[in-house]
Amino acid sequence: MALFVLLVAGLSALVASRRRRRSPTPAQAVIISPPKSTVVARDGAVRSVQLAELTLAEEDYRRMWNATNLENLARTYWRFLSRVTLGLIRVVYGEDERSVVLIARPLTLLRFDAPNYVLQPDHGSVRWRIRDGLLVARAGRRCGFLALVVTHLASEENGRERILIEVEVANFYPAIAAGFSAPVYEVTQSAIHVLVTHAFLRSLARLDLAESKIGRFAVRRPDVRAAGRAAGHAAVARARSTRARVPK
Repeated sequence: MALFVLLVAGLSALVASRRRRRSPTPAQAVIISPPKSTVVARDGAVRSVQLAELTLAEEDYRRMWNATNLENLARTYWRFLSRVTLGLIRVVYGEDERSVVLIARPLTLLRFDAPNYVLQPDHGSVRWRIRDGLLVARAGRRCGFLALVVTHLASEENGRERILIEVEVANFYPAIAAGFSAPVYEVTQSAIHVLVTHAFLRSLARLDLAESKIGRFAVRRPDVRAAGRAAGHAAVARARSTRARVPK
């Protein structure tokens, strides 16, 4: 059943990615993951790093580069997983944990510790320690982690900003590899993870971040949500206007 859901996620990610390429977005996202972005060590530990370069307007960058939106980026990742699996996968929030469940508990695919955040002037990261779950080998519990990392690369002369976005899974011991083999893992769960993650990274070109469920860094002002929506609509309008001025 879990493998079926992963297949649904992979197919949905492909469809979503094709649709987004046809519509104007306020930013541009380019996948720059290396050809061998997933490596399985001799002891079965997996490291997967998927990368995208996001180019956006300076005003959008200034608006979004803060602790609140770093937390919102984390929530956006979980929202994307739920949407791409048609709601079959959900994230359940606990006081000190996050559970990725198939429909509902007790079908917990992955369980994480609460996230750790780091925000510096040109760098930010969100990191979850992997506790356990159906997708984790018994011997690999509490060994791996999932991380979202954003790095400001450069300010362009044309008023655009370049950001590197990284999704990393490291020291992860997959149950599929332990129960079957590493090659089986690579052509199933690993391949689908890459497809879904690339689709997520491309989706960030819309600059549509979900509001955090926890709101640890949320700005408690009643106009924040409306202002965010207005800024997002303005960014899309600018993208459409720019596209319309480009000679056909």
